[in-house]
Formats: sequence, C-alpha cells, structure tokens
Amino acid sequence: MKRFDWLLRLASLLLTSYLLLAVTVFAAGSPGSEGDPLVTVSYLDETFLPQMLGRVNELLEQRDAALARRLSEQVDADIQRLSTQMGGQNIDNSTSEKHDTFTVVTLSEGQTLRGDIGCEVMLRVGSANCVSSSTPGLIDETDGSTLGGGSALVKNHIYMMTIEDRGVKATAATVKVLVRGGYTIR
Repeated sequence: MKRFDWLLRLASLLLTSYLLLAVTVFAAGSPGSEGDPLVTVSYLDETFLPQMLGRVNELLEQRDAALARRLSEQVDADIQRLSTQMGGQNIDNSTSEKHDTFTVVTLSEGQTLRGDIGCEVMLRVGSANCVSSSTPGLIDETDGSTLGGGSALVKNHIYMMTIEDRGVKATAATVKVLVRGGYTIR
C-alpha cells in the first residue's frame, strides 16, 4: 500500500505541475494579441494595414510636393529663358498676338498696329489713320468701301486688312481699338 501511495502522490504532483505549466502558458499571451507570436487576420486588417497605408500616403505626399516644386522651378526657368530669347528678337518692343474674338487694344499717340491678312479692327476711342503704302489700304466692312493710306478711320466701323503691311496709326493721346486676328504693335 505504501508503494501505491507513493505512485499516487507522484501522479498528483505531475498532474499539478502540468496544470500550472498550462495555466502559465495561457496567461502569458492570448491568441491574436501582441504577445502571441502568431499573426491573425484581424491584426493585419485592424493594425498593420492602416499603419502601412498611412506611411505610404505620407511618402507619396512628400514626393508629390517635391515633384511639384521641381516642376514649378523648371517652368519658371523655361519662362525666363523664353522671355530672354523673345526679348532679344523684339528689339523694337513689338508684340504679336492672335485672337479668335475681339480684344481691346490701347495705343498711345504715334504707335502703329499692323495686322496680319484677315485682321479686323474697330476704332472705339480717340482717332487713328490708315497706314498703307498702296491702295486699297483697309476695307471698310461696315459700308463696303475702301480706305486709303493716311485717311482717318470712322468710329464703330469694322476695317479689314486684306494685304500685308497694312495698319492703323494712333493720332490721339489714347486710342482704343477692338482687334480680331493676328497683329503687332510698334
């Protein structure tokens, strides 16, 4: 009987040790927690993925800002370079513009607006004369007549340049004309 007692005590000691060990292991970390070495889908979805996406967004915003800054600097440099190049070609301070609609252009006395073929001009403020070396100078589209070189334009009449090197010279301190088409101012 002593021997049986001794085996019973040993069995109960082993069983108690096993239970203590199991309780300690389970208490150390529950499944899905930070202490558990296994990664669960909930951890990936709720913790890891949002952190990684947040970091990626930060990096993309930093890169976008850097690229936008570089692009802006490059555009400014190109504008400066083109402005310098155009400034060298336009020594007489002329400008050339093309429009599909009428644009208000202000001229000072003595300035000449020279239009491309098909350019239309309407005198609105001040006075101006036709600039032409031959006849016809300008075509008056309003009444169907022609205007010779040196002749005064009539306000609110539309004139068309049908031959190259035709224009309008301002004869008042301030002259405003509506212009449609390509032109240069000298």
